[in-house]
Amino acid sequence: MALIVICGATATGKSGLAIALAERLNTKILSADSRQVYRQLDIGTAKPTEAQQQLVPHELIDICDPTETLTVADYQQQAQELIAATENPLLVGGTGLYIKAIVKGLKIPRVAPQSELRSQFEQLGQPHCYALLQQVDRMATEKIHPNDAVRTQRALEVYYVTGRPISQQQGENPPDYPILQLGLQLDRDRLCQRIQHRTEIMVEMGFVEEVKSLVSQYGKDLPLLQTLGYQEMIQYILGKISLDQAIALTVLHTRQFAKRQRTWFRAIPEIEWFDADCPDLVEQAWKRVQVFAEL
Repeated sequence: MALIVICGATATGKSGLAIALAERLNTKILSADSRQVYRQLDIGTAKPTEAQQQLVPHELIDICDPTETLTVADYQQQAQELIAATENPLLVGGTGLYIKAIVKGLKIPRVAPQSELRSQFEQLGQPHCYALLQQVDRMATEKIHPNDAVRTQRALEVYYVTGRPISQQQGENPPDYPILQLGLQLDRDRLCQRIQHRTEIMVEMGFVEEVKSLVSQYGKDLPLLQTLGYQEMIQYILGKISLDQAIALTVLHTRQFAKRQRTWFRAIPEIEWFDADCPDLVEQAWKRVQVFAEL
């Protein structure tokens, strides 16, 4: 049993390479994308098309409704079960935390978001919440900035639900199977071109209609509609900006997102990098996979 990871910034061609390799390996693709897990968010998340899914079985997409919350712990459990039941699966995506949860075996407290607790924390304010955290889990505050409300509230949430500090429930338990991590990279200008082109294609495919449908079903305040691409298109639908402006903003914000992804993945020494524009990318990656999997 072994795991092959294909990662990198958005628009680097991860899906295309993954499908080509999965066909040769006769295996499944496990998505590592935090938005593709949601049904109906298709075009805006660059979810594999029906034709692509017919070529190769895809897992961990369309597994929950837009109104549901899938925690990292939930994702990790489902992914680990699929990996255990699949020969040489490919874990593919750009959500670094999802990938890290698998390859490092992150220990994640299984505590679902507590809306009532979070509401109370917000009323207390960040300075008070951070002071509380210093009292119940000083070790956690050594890693959490005093202004980081999200992580402060999460640490308090875990403590009040389980009665144990989050710092005592975290850590790593790496899997015992071999892992090959392949990363795709492009120079900045070329990546920007791809992002621009992909955004325009999304609009041609009906991205605006997808967003309108989601708004009509769930309302414009649905949290998922405040994410990349969707929030810009909502501004257009509401008449606040033009379609060209919405596209330009989506491209800008996607470029910023891609930069953060590159920073995350570049810090991981185990990743072996490939030029996404290389004409024989598939053959290069396939040779490395053959050596790794002893095929």
